[in-house]
Amino acid sequence: MNRSAMSLSNRKSLRILAATLLAMTIAGCRGQPPAERPPLEGAAIGGPFTLADKTGRTVRWADFAGQYRIVYFGYSFCPDACPLDVGVMMQGYARFAKAEPKLAAQLQPLFITIDPARDTPQIVGEFAAAFSPRLLGLTGTPSQVDTAAKAFAVYYARGKATTGGYLMDHSRIAYLMGRQGEPIAMLPVDQGPEAVAVELAKWVK
Repeated sequence: MNRSAMSLSNRKSLRILAATLLAMTIAGCRGQPPAERPPLEGAAIGGPFTLADKTGRTVRWADFAGQYRIVYFGYSFCPDACPLDVGVMMQGYARFAKAEPKLAAQLQPLFITIDPARDTPQIVGEFAAAFSPRLLGLTGTPSQVDTAAKAFAVYYARGKATTGGYLMDHSRIAYLMGRQGEPIAMLPVDQGPEAVAVELAKWVK
């Protein structure tokens, strides 16, 4: 092969190499990292329940179809954990609502009692209202509450007696649920309102 032929071949190879590198660079720039999957995606959390609000009106899980939901199980006589968790949860919701009012309007926070013997509709309603007018307090018969708790994999049991009555042992989880009732994530109420707001902004779209 003569020199001119070799030169032509080299130039052609370089052009092909340059074109290949350019294509790879463009593809790399356009490529997006895979979307993060919801931490609770596919978990057996959530399901049908029938409870009652502060007026005694029947409330079902299906009533919230098409809305995002925050779900927390606790009780109004709780001396520390529940007020702390719910307070942070609703402060985080308020921060999210300030930044994204339209999306926040599509998100329903729920407080479900695990102490129906004491948490009447009126009492659970007053407890919820103390944190936010957006928080919906729910109660029901012991059987109805148990059905709801089991659907959300929530542990609860009557605890030790105190001078003021008795305490309830229970798990402390604020679930974020999707528009079809699917589990999305656990809100970081232990990390403060800002962390809750950030997590809501991450998933509520």
